[in-house]
Amino acid sequence: MIAFPNAKINIGLNITARRPDGYHDLETVFYPVKINDVLEVVEADDLSFESSGLDIPGRMEDNLCIKGYHLLKKDFDLPPIKIHLHKNIPIGAGLGGGSADAGFFIKLMNEKFALGLNNDRMEDYARQLGADCAFFIRNKPVFAFEKGDEFEPINLDLSAYKLALVMPDEHVSTAEAYRGVKPAPVLDSLYDLIKMPLTAWRGHIKNDFEGHIFRDHPVIRGVKAELYGHGAIYASMSGSGASVFGIFEDTPNLEDMKENYQVFENV
Repeated sequence: MIAFPNAKINIGLNITARRPDGYHDLETVFYPVKINDVLEVVEADDLSFESSGLDIPGRMEDNLCIKGYHLLKKDFDLPPIKIHLHKNIPIGAGLGGGSADAGFFIKLMNEKFALGLNNDRMEDYARQLGADCAFFIRNKPVFAFEKGDEFEPINLDLSAYKLALVMPDEHVSTAEAYRGVKPAPVLDSLYDLIKMPLTAWRGHIKNDFEGHIFRDHPVIRGVKAELYGHGAIYASMSGSGASVFGIFEDTPNLEDMKENYQVFENV
């Protein structure tokens, strides 16, 4: 059985407080985009994981799909499976690719082995794998808060616009991103700001990571400036980077950017 995990972008990201458990409280809007991995699960004699496409760092045992299998196996009598993941979503991009694979894996296992899990229960399992994994269960635009694993549905549809995403040859670790940010309460919640006309987002919706990451990685700052130069109504780094997306009225001509960066159009 095959699924096609998709990426997400963060529209706005406010780091509001540091939590006693070491995580941070935040608020953001998750919006699904059309950049996809391919995830296949088949029954096998032994549990195994293999990948193709982009190189996935780390040990097999640490992959979120493998962790998801062991998590579900605690509660269900699952047979051994072979997992194949074709990786296309850029890694270390702020696009939630690993979280998408984990969330879609939970859904895939639920369907393949008729586990009878509803969305709420699948989200509970996904939350144990990572802060934003649960988003990919319903996979619809949400206002996310607390650790980024609690959601409020929002009415946000960008289908009338053209989205482009640019990935420079830069890497920003999550640890680096959080190390340089100073949590602070917000005066105006993103839950309200996202309801403003898109033309007003540029002056009101921000990503708290951009300040120090743009200072330390000027290439990423330059990508955002180039997207605005090409006519974006709104542009922002997604999550902790390094990808940057732009929202346009019409399909932009980004051929010059393709010479230096990986560019995904009409996502």
